[in-house]
Amino acid sequence: MMSENKVFIIAELSANHGGSLETALETVRAAKRTGADAIKLQTYTADSLTLDSTKEDFIIKGGTLWDGKSLHALYKQAYTPWEWHKALFDEAQKEGLVCFSSPFDKTAVDFLEDLGNPIYKIASFEITDIPLIRYTASKGKPMIMSTGIASYDAIALAIETCKKAGNDNITLLKCTSAYPAPIEEANMHMMQQMSKDFGVKVGLSDHTLGITLPVVATALGAKVIEKHFILDSSIGGPDADFSLDEKSFTEMVRAVRAAESSLGDGGYTLTEKQKKGIQFARSLYVAQDIKKGEIYTEENLRSVRPGYGAHPKHLDAVLGTKAERDWEKGERFKI
Repeated sequence: MMSENKVFIIAELSANHGGSLETALETVRAAKRTGADAIKLQTYTADSLTLDSTKEDFIIKGGTLWDGKSLHALYKQAYTPWEWHKALFDEAQKEGLVCFSSPFDKTAVDFLEDLGNPIYKIASFEITDIPLIRYTASKGKPMIMSTGIASYDAIALAIETCKKAGNDNITLLKCTSAYPAPIEEANMHMMQQMSKDFGVKVGLSDHTLGITLPVVATALGAKVIEKHFILDSSIGGPDADFSLDEKSFTEMVRAVRAAESSLGDGGYTLTEKQKKGIQFARSLYVAQDIKKGEIYTEENLRSVRPGYGAHPKHLDAVLGTKAERDWEKGERFKI
């Protein structure tokens, strides 16, 4: 499932099914084709998230993609029917993908437990829902928590809640809760800071356009990358504008894997290919024929490429001394 040695890449289905189970199932199959490790669902109903009200408090505003809609209307449009979940879990298993979900209330946790849900994700806006976190963590499954609206104290409380419930398998995701999120507001060093401050695994839940941030996150030590995934943006829906299609998601996976493979272990050991580069290094070579007893000079002994002779650091010590034997031009000089 989640590995210490490989970035865990999650394709977020969210609302990108257009109300069609077949589209949702094909999205699972497409996620596998991209190279993703997992497909993630969201398990809620409009009534479990909010109230069916059109009072001002319940109308979305503030420059989002959904301004003017009521919260209830948005979630009613976006939710994934619970009766689809088993089919989606089964399809993911058939494809060799991990399938898991974000629960938004206790009934969703119970429902997901019956499906054998292997990981739980707490969404950014639920990180202050301590009763939900406590109940979810008590199931003993890995906990992934997004931090899009969380202060230091909110993150600390969420982690403390998990640990008090006996669960310390925690990953925090750096997240900017804007849809789409401006890349200049990403603050990716916060991801590393969370790792230092809280001693947990970290990663990225990305709502920016494009694939730059997942690569940056990988270079900064992310263990998890989550990105919204859609078969085709023409499907439309609440999340389409900040979701990657199959071609773009595949490019992201390849870029993350390439970045991952470039990191190495931080050691100074040369690879076999690097060792072959010695032919282009400098070393000491005889530049003119030298007879025994002649003085080594800058003309007859030089630091040149390739690197099979003595180290150039010895040149100053040798110059001005007498040759102990005959040398031919082009010989490797040995100490």
